[in-house]
Amino acid sequence: MSQQLLFDEIKIKSLELGFDEFGITDLENFEFNSLKIMEFVKNKHHGEMKWFKDKLEIRKNPKNIWNDAKSAIVLGINYGPINNPLKDLTQIRKGYISIYSRRRDYHKVIKSKLKELARFIQKIKPSEVKIFVDTAPLMEKPLASAAGLGWQGKHTNLVSKKYGSWLFLGVILTNIYFKNKKNINSKCGSCKQCITICPTNAIVKPYSLDARRCISYLTIEHKTHIKKEFRIKIGNRIFGCDDCLAICPWNKFAKKYSDLKLNFIKKLNLPSLEMFLNFEEHDYRRYFVGTPVRRLGYNRFMRNILIAAANSKNSSLVKSVLRYLDSNSDIIRAMAIWALFCLSKNRFFKEKSKRFNVEQIFEVKQEWFNGEEI
Repeated sequence: MSQQLLFDEIKIKSLELGFDEFGITDLENFEFNSLKIMEFVKNKHHGEMKWFKDKLEIRKNPKNIWNDAKSAIVLGINYGPINNPLKDLTQIRKGYISIYSRRRDYHKVIKSKLKELARFIQKIKPSEVKIFVDTAPLMEKPLASAAGLGWQGKHTNLVSKKYGSWLFLGVILTNIYFKNKKNINSKCGSCKQCITICPTNAIVKPYSLDARRCISYLTIEHKTHIKKEFRIKIGNRIFGCDDCLAICPWNKFAKKYSDLKLNFIKKLNLPSLEMFLNFEEHDYRRYFVGTPVRRLGYNRFMRNILIAAANSKNSSLVKSVLRYLDSNSDIIRAMAIWALFCLSKNRFFKEKSKRFNVEQIFEVKQEWFNGEEI
């Protein structure tokens, strides 16, 4: 079988499996500007993501993961929303969950498809393959760019002509050599909309992100207390942020997703903050089973809910917030104090008089101490 025919057969099969984008790049001449990720780590922009720093050298080239790899097959699945998610940010009494997380865990959906495609490849061409879905030190976005799926925008995410900023990526490394490279240069031009819309100025310059300021990082990856300077800017976002993706002008060409396995889970579309404030841990686990939000853990989830509650301007939540002042988790307790201060100054100072001298954790005590100065 000729290389071109093999390429065509794999592409046809990938489309049959529900992938929307397909491309291949050879790894023999793969060039990736590793200076960007080295600068990212040097400036400590990776924050608490120690796993990123620890695997830095491996990330520089896919062959560092598997030396026999000769090509990367890069697949994309469109997950474009029906409506503009920026409108959801005005629903301050509802919780905003990032578009990618309002559905089944995409890792599982894509991994299943990649396995089937890998089996197909090995059937028509004896070979070795390895599959990846955002779970290994593999730089999927530079590979996707080299394979012709799009380019990395100024927000550092992949941008596609067909699907804008809404693509899930999966990669198959293989020891089959394909001489096929369609690297696409950036088509962002002078546009800076993704930079200017960021609530926390996390995109410090074009193509450079400080994750420590990013709301997606803060609400998902960050394990401890969230600084005051970010809390109001978080708004009603309880898991992730899509501002820089949603504002991209290339989204005007985007199509609605077609894979039914990635259908929105209705209950994840702007759920009630009041409902979540009445959740116990078992309620949280059951509600988010099979979704990315489940991996966050109850304590961090409730930390995020309390920040959103603080921003809701809904004083009727005070009663629900009060019970979290007795939480065993210091990050929950701290954000309960913050929420109480934002929603009811009178009740805040009443509770402070009873609790300030009892609190032992410094970060939590600071929430009471700083209340009068906020």
